[in-house]
Amino acid sequence: MRNSPPDAERANPEKVHVPDKVHVIACGAIAREILAICQTSRLPHIALTCLPAIWHNTPDKIVPGLEAEIVRLRAEGAEKIYIAYADCGTGGMLDRLCERQNVRRIPGPHCYSFFAGNEAFDARWSEDLTAFFLTDFLARQFEAFVVEPLGLDRHPELRDMYFGHYTKLIYFSQAEDPDLQKKALAAAEFLGLEYEYRFTGYGDLASEIVNAGTGKM
Repeated sequence: MRNSPPDAERANPEKVHVPDKVHVIACGAIAREILAICQTSRLPHIALTCLPAIWHNTPDKIVPGLEAEIVRLRAEGAEKIYIAYADCGTGGMLDRLCERQNVRRIPGPHCYSFFAGNEAFDARWSEDLTAFFLTDFLARQFEAFVVEPLGLDRHPELRDMYFGHYTKLIYFSQAEDPDLQKKALAAAEFLGLEYEYRFTGYGDLASEIVNAGTGKM
């Protein structure tokens, strides 16, 4: 029988590197997309915490909510924290929070911009100036996040007051889903707007989450 090589001659197995946990605090409206990015990019060490998506309608709640979550996570020992929000109507207050707490956020004014790609969104802004935007989340939740909060289900006569200055609805699609496209088209018809479909995928969100997960924060 052939003798096994002595321990000194055996090749040592490579030490498996386990990345440090990265805590991502995100708007609930992009949770599905972040989870998909983490799965396809193999980032199991990202721990996702989501704040209420409905804060889109009350952006004054975003910064206090984020700060409270940052404080909580750090009290539990978190060292790496990333903010998965754009400015989102905070008027620069989110940037001041990031500076104060030494954390980074997704660049851009809002999720429509970073899904389209901030540079691409800026390049087409002049032609999209009178557009109302939807994402996959808002296509799914149009009733709950647009119709009901604005009272359009109870007072349809308010539609033109709110949307009279818009000319089209642009659906920025993250996943090419025919059912969501039908919902977005129905939303455009409900608002009396022209419909335009643009597939964006995850845009700048993908690279930002991957960079956060690989330590390029």
